[in-house]
Amino acid sequence: MIISAYQPYFAPFSGFFAKALRSDLLVIMDRVQFPRGTTWLTRNRFKNDQGALWMTIPVWKKGLGLQKIDEVRICNEGRWARKHLVSLKSAYANAPFFEDHVAFLEKIFSERFEKLIDLNLKIIEYLMKHLRIPAKIELLSKLDIETGEPRLSVEVCRKLGATQFLAQSGAKKYLDQEGFEKGGISLKLFNARPPVYPQLWGQFIPNLSAFDLLFNCGPKGHDILSGKKVSS
Repeated sequence: MIISAYQPYFAPFSGFFAKALRSDLLVIMDRVQFPRGTTWLTRNRFKNDQGALWMTIPVWKKGLGLQKIDEVRICNEGRWARKHLVSLKSAYANAPFFEDHVAFLEKIFSERFEKLIDLNLKIIEYLMKHLRIPAKIELLSKLDIETGEPRLSVEVCRKLGATQFLAQSGAKKYLDQEGFEKGGISLKLFNARPPVYPQLWGQFIPNLSAFDLLFNCGPKGHDILSGKKVSS
């Protein structure tokens, strides 16, 4: 069984799903420390007529010290959710497959999520469904593993019976390579090349939220992530 892992980013980029597509099981690392600075857990890029369109989910941090990702609460004050929805509708109104997903966007930005993990996981599950990613999802918080890297990924693999762990090349130095070897787990490194696809608003921008791929390419998004040549 091939396992990969990612933190629960907000509306993740295509590489997140390209790795999941090559895995049997995707472990969402929701019990690791939430970063103090800027993070992809709370923001991502889309695209409009001005170029990259940043969207951020406000969360409570001040005075709370170190938090685990699954403890972080969303700040539901203000009208940020409404503004995000309006921005997406304006940016992608002419995208070929945008209308197929408007109902989900309206629901996700009208529902009051208390925790960031719940919002992000709902979006990840939706994107995996519509990009036809067959991997199952497992939450780290459900595995009862109390350790950090470099041992964490090894323990996750051992607990879930993995034969192979798929990791980004840049993460190699943080992993217990000897531990994988002793556990009979093959450590494979993966570099996701940003897929190039038809995109609105001029010059192509790589590594946007996978929503951009879905809105522009619809069902073909799966084949694009697979690296297949897709006819226009």
